Amino acid sequence: MSPDGGHRHFHDQLDALKRTLIDMSEKAERLVELSVEALLEHDAGKAQAVIAGDKTLDALEIEVEQAAIALLALQQPMARDLRFIVAAIKVSSDLERVGDHGVNIAQSALRLIEMKSNITPDPEIQDMARRARGMLSDSLDALIRADGALGRAVCRADDAVDALQDSTFRILLTHMMESPQRISEALELLLVGRNLERVADLATNIGEDAVYLAEGKQIKHHFEDRNVEDRSTSAAG
Repeated sequence: MSPDGGHRHFHDQLDALKRTLIDMSEKAERLVELSVEALLEHDAGKAQAVIAGDKTLDALEIEVEQAAIALLALQQPMARDLRFIVAAIKVSSDLERVGDHGVNIAQSALRLIEMKSNITPDPEIQDMARRARGMLSDSLDALIRADGALGRAVCRADDAVDALQDSTFRILLTHMMESPQRISEALELLLVGRNLERVADLATNIGEDAVYLAEGKQIKHHFEDRNVEDRSTSAAG
């Protein structure tokens, strides 16, 4: 194969890897959406569909890992391509975990249906679900386009989801104190909120990976801020 042919083959494989990641992200987002629909509509069929659909994400994670490892081993990529391939392995794991959280929500929905619960999930839970799905979609866009600004916006959006989770906790705690017989139902909704918060956290991880891909800067755990502080301290010394 000519050098140009090899280069073209590499980018074809890289494009295929990106398409698989996008497909995986869309499926993960849909599982979260379907699980919340199952909760709101008391729909056991939708909950079971989420549980069954998670197997597809498991298979896609393996597909991404194998494709990424093959590219690393055979093509020896450099610079941004190398960072993207390494990020793809991490992101596929995050997306698989998003699916797991969708399954957890679906299982809570099934338990609430079994309890014949008529407790109405608070608007905060619906808002959390909408925001978490949006973050997930934006984080993948940021990664695929190497858009550092969008990646940072995703990270900032996590604060609103955390605030909604805190609000949900306070509301449900009040319900439990006023109606102790509904504690089990309220606890299930607390679990739902926690799982949605974790989806937003995973989207944040992907947003951080997008910033690293675009800018070569590590912002996880405020790493970038610590480096600035370290340099300032060294200069002062």
